[in-house]
Amino acid sequence: MNAHLFIAGILCFILGLSHSIFGELLIFQHKKNNKKITPTIVKSDLKERHLRIIWATWHIASFFGWCVGAILIKIALKQTILNAELIEFIISSIAIAMFCSSFLVLFGTKGKHPGWVVFLVIGILTLLGI
Repeated sequence: MNAHLFIAGILCFILGLSHSIFGELLIFQHKKNNKKITPTIVKSDLKERHLRIIWATWHIASFFGWCVGAILIKIALKQTILNAELIEFIISSIAIAMFCSSFLVLFGTKGKHPGWVVFLVIGILTLLGI
């Protein structure tokens, strides 16, 4: 088993879960009417349909994180029996995506959101797993 890739995959799941939970609690909770899943309360020039797609996109990011985590864990467990060239391409692509995500969150939040650190750690662990 490749421990670096396995840990990176687990971190992807944790990051996705915390992203959805904290997003709901800190951002979307105050924008929902009672018994509604999607937010509908808009207090700016933003339209309700725009708020709804922002909410959906927020959670899509978590789903993508979980999928990347599943890919990393599968590779970590079966790396020796898989096509080495394809695995290297997949791992490199994931590492680049994580480094770019880390930079984007770091730049976009001026370092105030801890997500950039987790993306950076996932990227480093992923590269170490090659």
